[in-house]
Amino acid sequence: MSIKQKTLDLKKRMQNALQGGGAKAIEKQVAMGKMTARERIISLLDPNSFHEYDLFVEHAAKDFDMDKKHLPGDGVITGTGTIHGYPVCIYAQDFTVAGGSLGLMHARKIGKIMDHAMNLKIPIIGINDSGGARIQEGVNSLAGYGEIFYRNTQASGVIPQISVILGPCAGGAVYSPALTDFVFVVDKISKMFITGPEVIRSVLGEEISMEALGGARVHSEITGNAHFFSESETECFQKIKKLVSYIPWSNKHKAVAFPKKAPKTRQYKIDNIIPTDPREPYDVRDVIRSISDDSDFFEVQELFAANMVIGFGRMNGQTVGFVANQPLVLAGVLDVDSSDKAARFIRYCDAFNIPLVTLVDLPGYLPGIDQEHAGVIRHGAKILYSYSEATVPKVTVILRKAYGGGYIAMCSRHLKADFVFAWPTAEIAVMGPEGAANIIFRSEIMNSPNPEETRQKKVDEYKKKFANPYVAAAHGYIDAVIEPGETRKFLLHALEISAEKSEQGPYKKHGIPPF
Repeated sequence: MSIKQKTLDLKKRMQNALQGGGAKAIEKQVAMGKMTARERIISLLDPNSFHEYDLFVEHAAKDFDMDKKHLPGDGVITGTGTIHGYPVCIYAQDFTVAGGSLGLMHARKIGKIMDHAMNLKIPIIGINDSGGARIQEGVNSLAGYGEIFYRNTQASGVIPQISVILGPCAGGAVYSPALTDFVFVVDKISKMFITGPEVIRSVLGEEISMEALGGARVHSEITGNAHFFSESETECFQKIKKLVSYIPWSNKHKAVAFPKKAPKTRQYKIDNIIPTDPREPYDVRDVIRSISDDSDFFEVQELFAANMVIGFGRMNGQTVGFVANQPLVLAGVLDVDSSDKAARFIRYCDAFNIPLVTLVDLPGYLPGIDQEHAGVIRHGAKILYSYSEATVPKVTVILRKAYGGGYIAMCSRHLKADFVFAWPTAEIAVMGPEGAANIIFRSEIMNSPNPEETRQKKVDEYKKKFANPYVAAAHGYIDAVIEPGETRKFLLHALEISAEKSEQGPYKKHGIPPF
């Protein structure tokens, strides 16, 4: 056979493989409102940048008539490409081929591209759309999942790992996304659960739909398993592209710097954001936008534990991670979910050399039987651990309330923040003035001819003594009390001079966080 004939044969084989599960299967995929696996990759990556590998991989299963079935690419597409010119490794499960089910060779293809990502020190993006383990391959399918989970764990903190759920992701398959850094979901398309509705119905007799059990909103609002929610696949891909612009290729690098831009101060004027009344809520995201470059803020887990705000912004062109209490929701208290949310984000930023800016305004940890029984002690300790462990530059600004354990937890001087600033409106104390006065002066108030008048006087007395930043500043716990309008200036300077910070802790294999 001549070279020309062999080339024609190659093209024919490629054309057959590129058809995936065939025209009917593709039509069915499109009818469900979903792109095909290859369309997803092309939509996400820069034009003409995708290079596919292992196109001709075949499964080797023989049982249950599998030897008679041809599964192009064994149901997964793998390769490399670029986003904004930066290299990434990528794979996408092809639901048109055996429902995207995972068999041994399918798993080996994924493992191989993950190994490439680790060796090349570039991000890995996985698009999940699969019916789960390929039952016909038995334990080989389970072995395949195990190999992927191991690689997820080894890659954690070394290269960014992004999971995109664009179809079913059930059973053991869900643990790979759970081990990655960021999970993207799309409304009415994404489904994640350990056991599906049919199993729940047969075992527990409970009726529930796939959407109500593990849809995109469930994981974005309730479980916290998803980090970014989108209405469409196109919107989802745009968010992935934006995320990639904020994060570095690996833990050996810093995120790529962008041109410096001033905030949009006409729209976000910092002096006008926070109300005079310390009990009145406001949106802390406006504070972030008043100090970040171009007032741009890319929020993470926006719909989950909304009393805590986390996300990426830039200051002088450099990526920073923002962690802030949200007074609009539960007065910005720390609780089980918000502690988990913040702690994980802090550890991500620390692993990938992203400085942390913390904005504080909270009355403490959320009290209540439900919280205590849900393990608020263990969960609340995670944020203490993550801040104490972090060695990236850490800068804190106390805006208003900083009471009790919440003051300590939100990157205080005592957890080795590099710089702590406070506005004149800051109140730093063991608890709020009303509660403190009721405890400290209880006897005096009860024995007074006018208890309410006495109580109010004692509240005012406590406020004058502790409801300000100056007592903490007198002890050196606050580096500077600053005007709100000076916040960006102080932050920029602090981040600039701490850019080359180097901190060496005690020797240990690893710590033991309160998981």
